[in-house]
Amino acid sequence: MRLLALDVGERTVGVATCDEMGLTTTSLYTLRRRSLDKDLDRLTRTASERDASRIVVGLPLSMDGSESERTSRTRDFARALARKTSIPVLLWDERLSTFEAENILRKSKVHWKKRKDLVDQVAAEVILRSYLDADCPSPTPSGPAFEVNQEQQEG
Repeated sequence: MRLLALDVGERTVGVATCDEMGLTTTSLYTLRRRSLDKDLDRLTRTASERDASRIVVGLPLSMDGSESERTSRTRDFARALARKTSIPVLLWDERLSTFEAENILRKSKVHWKKRKDLVDQVAAEVILRSYLDADCPSPTPSGPAFEVNQEQQEG
């Protein structure tokens, strides 16, 4: 099962994928945000080209699990993406993914200027690895992975 993972920010979206078996993750690119329609077109095209069966969107929760304005904007983005594609879109807790991505890049001795360009796509890879390490759980309203399409139907 191929997956696509997104780390959605205000100015960029980090994109990562995994192999068919879910054993290895790969960062793909950092999308510079232009407009919602253009961003969604590019992401749905990538999902289609990669034959993704799910799109995992990192949900930025506060350390105490509470939601913020950024969480709300990410939910809105995920809903718009779910309307644009027939591929299930899931929300997944992304706490500390950017921090972990920065540590990975620092330990890999990536120059700080280059780290700035790579951190979002590596964060998407961290989100995807977290999801895969949880054994690709089935999305349920009470579980850590929540399918955006279910949220739309219920809410």
